[in-house]
Amino acid sequence: MPSPWIVQWAGLIAPASTVLDVAAGRGRHALFFAERGQTVTAVDRDTSSIAPYAKLEIVTADLEDGSPWPFPGRQFGAVVVTNYLHRPLMPTLLEAIASGGVLLYETFMVGNERFGKPSRPDFLLKDGELLELVHDRFSVVAYEARLISEPRMAMVQRIAARRSS
Repeated sequence: MPSPWIVQWAGLIAPASTVLDVAAGRGRHALFFAERGQTVTAVDRDTSSIAPYAKLEIVTADLEDGSPWPFPGRQFGAVVVTNYLHRPLMPTLLEAIASGGVLLYETFMVGNERFGKPSRPDFLLKDGELLELVHDRFSVVAYEARLISEPRMAMVQRIAARRSS
C-alpha cells in the first residue's frame, strides 16, 4: 500500500512524466505510479521483491557503496523517496529531477528514536532539513514535520516540491 503522503501529492507529477523510485523496497510506489500509466524506474540494492510490470524498469544498485550513480545524465519528471536517508546522495537526487519536475520525499526525523528504529542520527532528518535542502532550487508545495500514528507511531518529515524552471 503506498504512503498516503505520496498518494496525496502524486497529482503534481505530470501524467507523461518518468518517475524514479529510490530505495524502492518491494516496489509499492513504483507499482502505484506504473498503474497510473507513468514510466517508472525502481532502484534498490535488493530488487528481488519487486514484481515485473509494464512501464517499470527495475535497477539493482547499491546507492551507498561508492559505486557510480546508475543513471548518469538521466533526468526524471519526479523522484520519490520514502523511509530512506543517505545524505551523500541528496545532491545527486535533486540533480536527477528535470526542470519543473517534482520531489516527493518522506522519511524519519529526530525524535523518532523514542518510538524505535531508525534511531541513529545518520538515519534521522534534522528539524527543517528537507526545507533547507530544496530552498534555493525548488518551490515547496507542502511540508510537514510531525508525529504520525499510522502505520505506527513515528516522527516524520515530508515534502512535496517542484523544481524551478
